[in-house]
Amino acid sequence: MRRLRRAAMDTLKRSRKYGLLFLVWNAMGLFLFSQGLIQKIVTRDPTPWQHHLISWMVGVWVWFLFTPVVLWLGRRYRLERRRLARRIALHLCLSVLVAFVDLAAEAAVLRTLRVFPTIMTGYSSTFVFLLIIGFHQGILTYWVILAIQYAFGWYRGLEERRREALRLQLHSSELERKLVQAHLGALKMQLQPHFLFNTLNAITVLVRQQRGPQAEEMLARLSDLLRLVLEDVEAQEVPLSRELEYLELYLSIEQVRFQDRLHVKIVVEPECLDAAIPYMALQPIVENAIRHGIGRSSAAGSLVIRARRSGDDLLIEIGDDGPGLTGQGKPKRGIGLANTRARLEQLYGASAQLTLENAPEGGAVARMTLPYHFAAADAVAVPGSLVAGTLEAHAAHRPAGR
Repeated sequence: MRRLRRAAMDTLKRSRKYGLLFLVWNAMGLFLFSQGLIQKIVTRDPTPWQHHLISWMVGVWVWFLFTPVVLWLGRRYRLERRRLARRIALHLCLSVLVAFVDLAAEAAVLRTLRVFPTIMTGYSSTFVFLLIIGFHQGILTYWVILAIQYAFGWYRGLEERRREALRLQLHSSELERKLVQAHLGALKMQLQPHFLFNTLNAITVLVRQQRGPQAEEMLARLSDLLRLVLEDVEAQEVPLSRELEYLELYLSIEQVRFQDRLHVKIVVEPECLDAAIPYMALQPIVENAIRHGIGRSSAAGSLVIRARRSGDDLLIEIGDDGPGLTGQGKPKRGIGLANTRARLEQLYGASAQLTLENAPEGGAVARMTLPYHFAAADAVAVPGSLVAGTLEAHAAHRPAGR
């Protein structure tokens, strides 16, 4: 059944093609007939106009029958560059042969129809007359058909190359997208063990200090954080509210270590809660601030996290009141910050940046600038209870622990 359907479709296509070809030849015959009719009127030729119409239409109908032959010869003996001279000579001979055969067929039909009886008195006289007035035209018609065939072939080839170039471009874009996804995935997989190892090292320190209850509490909170993080392991972007939920659980782990030495304040504009942010982008920055800022001081320390919208950008600042940057004032190149910068470049290019510098009032501040946009529709939804509670606590101006 499928073969029959395919055969029927092929037959329909051929029928349409030859139907269109027949219409083109008929239009050409009528156009040429108009020229003959004008000549008849100007020269006052007494021959009935029907004779002119029949002669021109017979000529184009015979050429309609010869057109598939010429097209086959054009496909069979293509004008290739390496054999161009030989093929031109061959087609020149073939055009002469086809013109002779075409005129012979026309002479037979016209003699049978008895048009132009004063000129076409017999088959020989008809053929000689047509040979005199139509031989060169027949050769030219052969080459015109051949030229049109090659023009359409060249156009189809050009379209095919264009489609192939488009397919290659799409394939290249898809490969580039997969490469970026793979790079981002590698950065995420590198970032997660880094965070996990640091937390486990902190738990090891608590165990060595024989602070068993604190170590158990930190393990329990780490388990909650890992469970939450694994829910979004495939996401590249999440709403800021979701990212703050990760951060709240992470800070609760650090609170076990630092107890009353760590104070946190989070100030987030409500319109920023649904803004998109790279998955686990804030945690390494906060970890860097705690480790190199508050962790290096024996006194209590404060951590301030702010998020606001500025035009088309989302601005996030994470500052601490620790000793600030040391050495030449260059930011530390830890794996967490390095990976975060690399992920920002992959996701947003030059539209995003992450800077780390000393704050004027002391300590250090990390500033992240992102294009402001909403998280995708399939991004994870966050209940918001933890974030809402955090914001309420900050509105009451009380320190929040982790």
